[in-house]
Amino acid sequence: QVYKGLDIITNKASPQEQRLCRHHMISFVDPLVSNYTVVDFRDRAGPLISFHAADIFARDKIPIVVGGTNYYIEALLWKVLVDTKVLPWGSGEGGAPCAGPTTLSHPGGADSLRIGREVLHGGPLERPRPLSWTLGSLQVFEETGIPHSEILQQQQQEEGGGPLGGPLKYPHSCILWLHADQAALDERLEKRVDDMLAAGLLEELRDFHRRYNREKVAENRQDYQHGIFQSIGFKEFHEYLVSEGNCSPETSALLLRKGIQALKQVTKRYARRQNKWVRNRFLKRPGPNVPPVYGLEVSDLLRWEEDVLKPALEIVESFIQGREPPAEPVRMECDVHENKRSHRVCEVCDRVIIGDREWA
Repeated sequence: QVYKGLDIITNKASPQEQRLCRHHMISFVDPLVSNYTVVDFRDRAGPLISFHAADIFARDKIPIVVGGTNYYIEALLWKVLVDTKVLPWGSGEGGAPCAGPTTLSHPGGADSLRIGREVLHGGPLERPRPLSWTLGSLQVFEETGIPHSEILQQQQQEEGGGPLGGPLKYPHSCILWLHADQAALDERLEKRVDDMLAAGLLEELRDFHRRYNREKVAENRQDYQHGIFQSIGFKEFHEYLVSEGNCSPETSALLLRKGIQALKQVTKRYARRQNKWVRNRFLKRPGPNVPPVYGLEVSDLLRWEEDVLKPALEIVESFIQGREPPAEPVRMECDVHENKRSHRVCEVCDRVIIGDREWA
């Protein structure tokens, strides 16, 4: 959503929604930029939250960081990155509603804070890139002379550090995790794709392809691994877009159905990955630097006010006023004997799985 264009396929907040409260970090990166990183996101989003004049905290507002790619949220909330341009890209393949966490922060002791809302959106949605992780670590070592793993370990050992890295930048934070029954969520995601099509998705894709991608395809230099071009929805319609007008109507219709089905499948898959990220990163790795996570059930949208809005407001108001929230945070058992560095080979998918939790 940080990129200009593809508003429908990336599920950006509508103009009507953006008029309800001020939104940040939307539609400001040129779509031809392919090297926008998590460091760029952190360096731009962080100052928006700070206490400097005109920033969110300085105006007695509460920043709401909305996922998005959870890796980008972690980079904003924790001291987890080394300042170098070649760093790991975030993981994930698209935005699934009600599947990722929403984080609210306030500067502490803020009885005078109004419950004003401002929204910062997560960074670009990227595929996992193991090679980039390796290159990033090599870059860190070249520039500092210190192994990347040693720097990360030092961050974890700082006062307030823990399993997720260094100390929280905003210690008075909490996480609202909107989650739904998987069947209900899958049905909602499929309907969302249908609604996108009705809202003009194909026209948006055709226009974007014509302006930014057709020439690259003709020269065989299209790239669906970087920047906005790897967003869920664009690459899934590649065959349809490049063949439209050059094949029979029957073939075009078949490719269109194939693209729609692929979009629905990959969106549902990403929703599962977001939930897994929340469980593994925030719930199964307890530590002094992990904010409380409050679960909000959104399976039945007819009960939105009772199950989501009312308890969320009670939690946030209690948090601001320094009271114990009426709801209990979500807790999950963790294995203190877990081996995070174990190596196992999955013969089915021919992959090396690192860590007991990932193998389980």
